Amino acid sequence: MTRETRFLIYGATGYTGKLAARMAVEAGLKPILSGRNEAKLKKLAEPLNLEHTSVSLDNREGLEALLQKVAVVLHIAGPFSATAKLMVEACLNTGTHYLDITGEIEIFERHSRLDEEAKNKGIMIMSGVGFDVVPTDCLSAHLKDRLPDATHLILSIAASGGMSPGTAKTIVEGIGYGTVLRRGGNIVEVHELLRSHADFGRGDRDTVAIGWGDVSTAYHTTAIPNITVFFKSTAALKMVAGMGKGLKGILAKPWMQRLIKRRIEKMVKGPDDAARSKGYSIIIGEVKNDEGTVMKSKLVTPEGYTLTCLCGLEIVKQVLEGNFKAGFRTPAGVYGADFILQFDGVERTDIE
Repeated sequence: MTRETRFLIYGATGYTGKLAARMAVEAGLKPILSGRNEAKLKKLAEPLNLEHTSVSLDNREGLEALLQKVAVVLHIAGPFSATAKLMVEACLNTGTHYLDITGEIEIFERHSRLDEEAKNKGIMIMSGVGFDVVPTDCLSAHLKDRLPDATHLILSIAASGGMSPGTAKTIVEGIGYGTVLRRGGNIVEVHELLRSHADFGRGDRDTVAIGWGDVSTAYHTTAIPNITVFFKSTAALKMVAGMGKGLKGILAKPWMQRLIKRRIEKMVKGPDDAARSKGYSIIIGEVKNDEGTVMKSKLVTPEGYTLTCLCGLEIVKQVLEGNFKAGFRTPAGVYGADFILQFDGVERTDIE
């Protein structure tokens, strides 16, 4: 196999990495697996008959030597606040296409500033190739097509199926911050609890605003200047979102973050196959223009981790086949609003 036909999954021994490796093999793909722990990599790779190489992200020479073997990296090692910078720099140095599954707004915005450098290198940098943010990005693009002069976008999400350790750690990292929104084209942070409601199919349910990746990506995809993302309200979500600044400040301290993350590593395992098979997500999107015209659409998808791997691996295949655009890109920005519709279990409905 030549470099142009090969790709790397980095972070393969984590919850989502293991799932991606398994689903890649089921799809007839042969990724190289990598991460920091040689013993864990060997245990994962050998039954799948896959090549593996252990390398730390701070080993610049070793990482770049590994990237020279592949055309694309699917970067799954989170939290991305700690890992993305080192990997994307190595990709720029080696001319390797960079994909990741982050939902972290600061990562999207940081990578958007690498647009010209990526174009000069002839590579694509695309963050959020999983549940964060492919379905919501595609729904946002669809709504923009329906109402081209939209000025406001609201996304409301209900998801089931459980949480991985990496996702839990990312949420913990955001405890010290307010809710991130986009207003007038700018990303802003508010500290009051924002509530709304949405009908996910069984009548109106309470929702709470959160800083989801689409606050960044949907703007890059659609240019809609005002974006808010809500999640179906749960007791835990309301507790975190309603914390006072004092308590949030304590929980954001480095020593407390380390303590909480150690607890997560011991207690959070991620959904098993049975839970994933039963899980689902429902996304309600709404756009409005200055004249008050409103358009709504609904997207139903499989469980988030399953969809993350399906989307990420499909985008890997697209890039390997030469279907990419150099620079910083978003999923719907390259592959269109209907990209999400190819996957089993996805259904989009326009709401009158």
